[in-house]
Amino acid sequence: MAEVEDTLEQHPQKKRILVVDDDPSIRSSLGLILTTAGHEVILAENGAEATRRWRELGADLVILDVFMPEMDGLETVAALRAHAPRLPIIAMSGGGATGMDMLLEAKLFGADWTIAKPFTMAEFMALVGSALGGTPNTHD
Repeated sequence: MAEVEDTLEQHPQKKRILVVDDDPSIRSSLGLILTTAGHEVILAENGAEATRRWRELGADLVILDVFMPEMDGLETVAALRAHAPRLPIIAMSGGGATGMDMLLEAKLFGADWTIAKPFTMAEFMALVGSALGGTPNTHD
């Protein structure tokens, strides 16, 4: 957890981060990492829940999986972009070659950054740090 503590020193301001993944273990692991780094974390298991939670609570950053039931990551990015053009969004995927294609699609739909699963905690926290480096946007 030293990596998380090092990142916290670089980004001491508490941010609200919405984490969206249909895999409960990934969702809870990322939530724990971000909470340990001092952030407020909102969890959602699909895009429909994520857009509802974002409308209710706002967020400084959204981190979402591309492949999800009900409302996938691409639809979620498009829905969020319609209301918050400058909201930082990170899209994740672990679907091999198809997943890489979907990460490219996610960028076209408006994701600012992408990351392929599996990733290290250091890679993840570096990307979160980059995403939070700009001006926070909760409800454009």
